[in-house]
Amino acid sequence: MTALLSTHGLIAGYGDMRALHGIDFAIEPGETVALIGANGAGKSTLLRAIMGLLPVASDMVTLDGAAVGGSAPHLMVQNGIAIVPEGRRLFAGMTVEENLRVASEHAAKPHGTPWTQEAVYDLFPILREKAATSVENLSGGQQQMVSIGRGLLAQPRVLLCDEISLGLAPRVVREIYEALPQVTAQGTALVLVEQDVGLAQRASGRLYCLLEGRVTLEGRSLDISRDDISKAYFGASHALD
Repeated sequence: MTALLSTHGLIAGYGDMRALHGIDFAIEPGETVALIGANGAGKSTLLRAIMGLLPVASDMVTLDGAAVGGSAPHLMVQNGIAIVPEGRRLFAGMTVEENLRVASEHAAKPHGTPWTQEAVYDLFPILREKAATSVENLSGGQQQMVSIGRGLLAQPRVLLCDEISLGLAPRVVREIYEALPQVTAQGTALVLVEQDVGLAQRASGRLYCLLEGRVTLEGRSLDISRDDISKAYFGASHALD
């Protein structure tokens, strides 16, 4: 069976510095896959390479078996790949509704039930209350909800989420993660870059661990032991907190 999105021996980096060394990765429709690893392991770089933000060979990234590697980011969006970037990167000076509307205006053709602003408001009800509020006046958690909603309104088949829990209170993280099954229930696949290993395991069906730009572990999330994750995460036997 051909994966929805996959990478094949993916090599990428920044200038003369190679950050990824032959990454093989795959995700199916409606699946949630976590990427874990220490800072600098290559997780965000992998998302950037998939998204077309870094140059890669065309056959290193495939969508429905078709080579799309190295396509411009706007073409990746049209192909059905969207990203929720680390740091959120919302449009300052614009309201919640305006940020969401921009995404709708540049969306891909829906492959199933389309995401609408009302559907995003149903997913995160606080955004309906804050629709006319400028995004810089929102809490960090509310801004993250806008960023996820903006990604969904691009009508992605695969949504790449880069550190969506970073800097947020545990209660807010829990609220966001509890909403994610509603996203995959509509067939959208999720790739979660997550520093919290326990959260990554609970939220995903499969996970990949990266270390120094290489995959050191891959498997069903709840079947992998903490010892195996520790060895893959650090490259040696260390206990995870």
